[in-house]
Amino acid sequence: MLDHQASWDRLFHALSDPHRRAMVQRLTHGPASVSELAKPLPMSLAAVVQHLQVLQAAGLVRSEKVGRVRTCQLDPHGLRAAEDWLKDQRTTWERQLDRLGDLLAEEQ
Repeated sequence: MLDHQASWDRLFHALSDPHRRAMVQRLTHGPASVSELAKPLPMSLAAVVQHLQVLQAAGLVRSEKVGRVRTCQLDPHGLRAAEDWLKDQRTTWERQLDRLGDLLAEEQ
């Protein structure tokens, strides 16, 4: 469980930053070079690379260098992990709310 916890912490930390979310959003349209990802962002290329390293460590993005160009793409497994965690949380809360509803109905 601790390993999963650390993995989820990295994942949600990576998604907590609006610039990293913008990069993920851009990559939903297909692979992009680092310079393409940097173009709309108000930061240096070095800062973009640091953000990409966070996304890679979280398992959200993969990159490959061909010649002088580093191309990034989404790693669907990382997004699936976030989706699975959110689904588990939703299921837990729905169950608890159903029980609360049953208890309140019994009292009436």
